[in-house]
Amino acid sequence: MGIAVPDQVRGPVITGWSAVSPYGIGRDAFVQGVSSGRATVSVLDTERWPGPDELACLVPDFDVREVLGKKGTRSMDRVTGLAVTAVRELLRDETRQRDPFADEEVAALVLGTTTGSAQSMMDLTRDTWVNEAPFHVDPGRFPNTVMNCAAGQCAIWYGLKGPNTTVAGGRASGLLALNYARRLLTAGRAHTILCGAAEEYSPARSWLERHTRHPDENATVLGEGCAVLRLQPPGTHPHPLAELLCITTAITHPHHITTTLAHTIKRALHQTRLNPHDIWAVSPSTPPGTTADHERHALDLIFTDHTPHHIPAPGPIGDTAAATATFQITTLLSHHQQHPQPPNRIALITAIDRDGVLATALLRLL
Repeated sequence: MGIAVPDQVRGPVITGWSAVSPYGIGRDAFVQGVSSGRATVSVLDTERWPGPDELACLVPDFDVREVLGKKGTRSMDRVTGLAVTAVRELLRDETRQRDPFADEEVAALVLGTTTGSAQSMMDLTRDTWVNEAPFHVDPGRFPNTVMNCAAGQCAIWYGLKGPNTTVAGGRASGLLALNYARRLLTAGRAHTILCGAAEEYSPARSWLERHTRHPDENATVLGEGCAVLRLQPPGTHPHPLAELLCITTAITHPHHITTTLAHTIKRALHQTRLNPHDIWAVSPSTPPGTTADHERHALDLIFTDHTPHHIPAPGPIGDTAAATATFQITTLLSHHQQHPQPPNRIALITAIDRDGVLATALLRLL
């Protein structure tokens, strides 16, 4: 039999989370970092990071083989290591064992990303040109060039035998992945879903950002990390953290972000039969450059005579790209842990990618 929960809790619930970020490895490090708001920017060693950046927000002392051990990690790239570590930390916090899903066929994983590992793709491509023959490449590194490598490795390491999905949507990836996970859960395709997003720092990503970002984004400091949520049906956990009420998405021209985002928020409120006065807190993604102005203007259109509590995106950890929205949720949960509020307060999460991919989520804190 399921655990009794209040009647109003009807949607999927977040029952756990963890993070690997420039604040450190694990949930406690993230909560402490959010509470202190400390800076994580460091000067890069140009020999290890031969890109155009001088500064970045890196996961401190993160080396895949040192963190995860030498077995099975010889060819593992950084973004995969971040994801596998984040899932390990979540499962360690909740189950204290390595293979908690070995006998459960319906544990799924959904991971958001931008491109997977740009560094792995570029390294293998370079090897095909500079080596004696184009096929003289390290075959062990080839899987890293596939966008769903990180998600697949998480499933292999921890025995996740349900659906395994990678969702790519830039800075909105975290909410797009959460929406996909919600659909898997409500369709009965899985009983437990680990849902998150990951982004690595690398010279390849640094160069891509340098050549694609807008002039108003030049001051951006890149960050990295992975955050993972545990999503379950209501009534399956004695102390759920939050209920997922609704996710709405849209794609628009970058010049129309303000009006489209405002409409997307209105759709979310309409679907949940809420009005702007019901929103206790807002967590905007605050993307680099003038895109943040569009986001702020959209929120101003919605909240004309009511000012919700502001939960800022974790700016001190840098621009974490695909992982941003999931870090927004973990920041919200960290804030709620540090400053408990009466239950059933509702928070709005907004996520915007510079290319016009938008997503919003409504969460009820429990």
